[in-house]
Amino acid sequence: MRIDPSLISPALTLLYRAWVRSLRFEDGGQFYRIRDAVDSGRPVMLAIWHSELFALTGYGMLHLNGRLATVVSDSRDGEIIAQVLTRIGYGTARGSSTRGGLKALIALKRHIDQGRVGVITVDGPRGPRHKVKEGAVYLAHKTGALLFPVRSRPACKHVFKRSWDRFELPMPFARCPVYFGQPLEFLDEKADADMLAAGCRRLEQALAEALPGE
Repeated sequence: MRIDPSLISPALTLLYRAWVRSLRFEDGGQFYRIRDAVDSGRPVMLAIWHSELFALTGYGMLHLNGRLATVVSDSRDGEIIAQVLTRIGYGTARGSSTRGGLKALIALKRHIDQGRVGVITVDGPRGPRHKVKEGAVYLAHKTGALLFPVRSRPACKHVFKRSWDRFELPMPFARCPVYFGQPLEFLDEKADADMLAAGCRRLEQALAEALPGE
C-alpha cells in the first residue's frame, strides 16, 4: 500500500527535528570559511558522503537555516524526503545520477545562482561507496563555486553494515564533531573528461583529509 507523502512527512519532520536538536554538534574547524564566503556573495557548494547525510543535514538545518539546497531522488521515497527537507528549510532539486541527473544539476545551479549553498552527496544515490561522481565537480566549475568537503564523526552511532554506504545513524544526545576541509576551485580549468576525472580524485582526497585520523 502506498502512503501519501503529505500524510507522513509532518510526523517525520517533527521526529527529525527533535533527533537532530538532541545531538551535541561541535565545530571541528573552518566553518567560518563557509560563513564568510556565503556572506560575501561567493557561490558555495558542500560535498558530503551519503553515509553521513543524517547528521550533516541536521547540522546545516541548525547553522545555515534557509540557505541550503540539495539534490533529492526523483522517486516515491524521494518525495517523502523532499517534503521533510522543505519543511526544515532546504531547497530541493529532484533527480539523481541514475535518474534525471541533468535536470537535478540544472535545478541545483538555479538555487546556487539565487544565493543558496548547494549540497551534494557525491557518492550517492547507490555508490560505489566513497567514490566521487562527476556532478559536483562539473557544477562547481559551471557556477564558480568554492567546493567544501564536509565530514562528521558521531561519537555514538549505529552503522547499517548491510547498506551499500554503511549508513551512519547518530544516537540521540551523541557528541557529533563536524569538520570542513580546504575548499576546491575549478574556475580556470577546461571542463573536459580529464579535468572532471582529476577533480573527482582531488575531491576524494580532500574528503579523506577533512576527517582527522582517517
